[in-house]
Amino acid sequence: MVTAPFQRRFHAARAVLLVALLAAAATVPASAAKAPRRDSLRDSRLLWATVNVCDTPDHPDTVGIRGSMPGSGDAKERMTMRFQLQYFKAADKRWHNIGPTGDSGRIAVGSGRYKARQTGRNFTVRPPGIGGFQLRGAVTFEWRRGGKLVRRARERTRSGHPGTAGADPDDFSAATCTVRK
Repeated sequence: MVTAPFQRRFHAARAVLLVALLAAAATVPASAAKAPRRDSLRDSRLLWATVNVCDTPDHPDTVGIRGSMPGSGDAKERMTMRFQLQYFKAADKRWHNIGPTGDSGRIAVGSGRYKARQTGRNFTVRPPGIGGFQLRGAVTFEWRRGGKLVRRARERTRSGHPGTAGADPDDFSAATCTVRK
């Protein structure tokens, strides 16, 4: 037989446990469930770079690079992209930045509140007299809050993003571009 004092202590302990659980649940902000993990932005399929223009009749001697970056869900964060054109040097079998003429500098693309933002840059190049040279893009993505860098990612251009704005032809998406004289 259970005594009354034991029942009162059992119910009191259960009530204290229930209050503690409710208090712990209340301390988790509602936005935490909605906002993506900060590291997940680097792994997002919304983070990419592609060559979307490669020396076409409408864009001769031009390489276009387009990028997409996911928003963090934080309206106070500002997102930027930096486009750099790179060339492949056969002598050392490495990629090198072209320099100032192949560097867009940081370009503001909007608030982190957006699901994703895209933009791109076209670079005009002077092909060598004989043969051609292989180019690609590298895009640096930054999320800043109050001017302070919160996170950064860097992607090299890859194929698989047809239909990007400004592409020539419309569905063009490549990892590299060879410009010929």
